Amino acid sequence: MGDETARDLQGRVQEAVDRLVADAGEVGLQVAVVHRGDLVVDVVGGLADAGRGAAVTPDTLFFAASTAKGVASAVAHVLVERGELEYDLRIADVWPEFAAHGKGGATLRHVLMHSVGVPAPPYDTTVGDLCDWDRMCRALAAEVPWWAPGNGFGYHAQTFGFLLGETVRRATGQTLTWWLHEAVTGPLGVEKDVHFGVPPALLDRVARQEPDPGPPSAPDPGSPADRAVPPGIRPDAAFANRRDVLTSDIPSGGTMSARGAARVFAGLLGPGDAALVSPARLTSMARPVFEGRDAVLDVPSTWAFGFAPSRPGPVPSRPGSAFGMFGANGSGVWADIDTSVAVAVMRNRFSPGWSTAGEIDRLVAEHFPTSSEGEDSWTTQ
Repeated sequence: MGDETARDLQGRVQEAVDRLVADAGEVGLQVAVVHRGDLVVDVVGGLADAGRGAAVTPDTLFFAASTAKGVASAVAHVLVERGELEYDLRIADVWPEFAAHGKGGATLRHVLMHSVGVPAPPYDTTVGDLCDWDRMCRALAAEVPWWAPGNGFGYHAQTFGFLLGETVRRATGQTLTWWLHEAVTGPLGVEKDVHFGVPPALLDRVARQEPDPGPPSAPDPGSPADRAVPPGIRPDAAFANRRDVLTSDIPSGGTMSARGAARVFAGLLGPGDAALVSPARLTSMARPVFEGRDAVLDVPSTWAFGFAPSRPGPVPSRPGSAFGMFGANGSGVWADIDTSVAVAVMRNRFSPGWSTAGEIDRLVAEHFPTSSEGEDSWTTQ
């Protein structure tokens, strides 16, 4: 993309961000777009802390909720690429306690596919429990699975990061956070911009999340969705602003800048030898491999190999080209293989829905047209 065209996209995104902050209830926004390794959009707007009047900067860190699951999945794929892990590694071979109650056949592949069958922590889990890594892992190892590993699909909202992280720690001797820095953010030069647990020295860079002004919503009591995310650990602005949450390794969530998140997904794309994974692995990561009903959320769902196989709005793309992850507070990071574009949107209005991310994506797609043509046959694993 030429310099003039890049400036045009930067300007259009900045105009959209300014309007969204002024007219649509956004507090602070941060947008980054990387195309073929080049940062072509780096836009901020609004306030990182409305109470103090502190403005968002490109270095501001945002609690990103489940957007961090996409980063965690990326780390896992890079570790397989490096030969540190195998997708069909049986969890119980490195974490024997996890075999309890018939979970002995669970694999790393099942974790990435949200099919391991342990979508819920104990219903009385507190935030203090969630911040205690060993306690959470003991609890999940002792859980009775909702289905036999590999024989169902359901979003593992709060358990995913512990299942993945403890498997990585047991198999490699290093934590998921260590590998995030060693294998992904360090080589990409964004080690201070993407975190599962924020180092205390960087807490002053974290934006303050503001509550949704709309009425609160909650799943029906006793429903699978209610059981999967118990009331004591249900994320909202107050949860996201807690120091213990921000500084603890909870890889189902995380804190990052748009620039850092976009760089991670751009690192998966390449170009060429600079890519974190091979072209064949990238293809397998992004290809939709499940289509059916989510047993936890009770909605139709599609899933790729550790990612949502979609963009955040109505922009079409070829099945197997777009992949990403989106958080309960409206944040998101995604990439499109065909156009070599990675995009991240961070916000601190803690409300569901991805209309802001979708609007940004529409502007990006106007500059980097996508293709909805190509192979659309999906296989189920």
